[in-house]
Amino acid sequence: MPELSTILAFGAATIALLFIPGPAVIYILNRSISDGRNVGLAAVAGLEIGDAIQALFAALGLSAVLATSASLFNLVKWAGVAYLLYVGIRTLMTVPSELGQDNGHVSRRLAFRQGILVNALNPKTALFFLSIFPQFVNPNAEHATMQSLVLGAEFVVLATIFNGSLTLVASALRDLLLRGPALPFIRRYVSGFVFIALGLLAATAGHASASSK
Repeated sequence: MPELSTILAFGAATIALLFIPGPAVIYILNRSISDGRNVGLAAVAGLEIGDAIQALFAALGLSAVLATSASLFNLVKWAGVAYLLYVGIRTLMTVPSELGQDNGHVSRRLAFRQGILVNALNPKTALFFLSIFPQFVNPNAEHATMQSLVLGAEFVVLATIFNGSLTLVASALRDLLLRGPALPFIRRYVSGFVFIALGLLAATAGHASASSK
């Protein structure tokens, strides 16, 4: 079982990630704006199954890497740090595309199925589990797999709360989200700096781990 300090720190990193607009956020906004609250919530249910799939694979895969090679673990970790910084810089330099209203209305069942695919294949979530997630798992602990599973469950719970709240807000503020300047600013500048901050966090954690050995 992870320590309380680890759970709180991982929760803060997860919340930072959730505020970065990615495929899941764009999908939630499109479904909520086009089809309303109920379809948006059905999409969220599918998205969280996709999150659970990624978290489960990450927990089991990370445990396998830890058991196999500490050097391989560090290689994966630092590759993730470099990619986070690259994505952050690229995001800052790229003008985001417009978010238009999706006229292709879907049923709750279809939104649910699409949500599973969106997050099961979400590169933003995969990047998080590749680069940030390993920083919170103690490779010297006896039950690294249990640590990973608990943190993965925490990720899914926080994502469910965040995405569900986003759906309720988006369905209530359709016109404002489409016409206002806030969303493009968040997608470019806030997202870029948060990616860079997560990369620096992962790098700092890496130095700490190395010095403690």
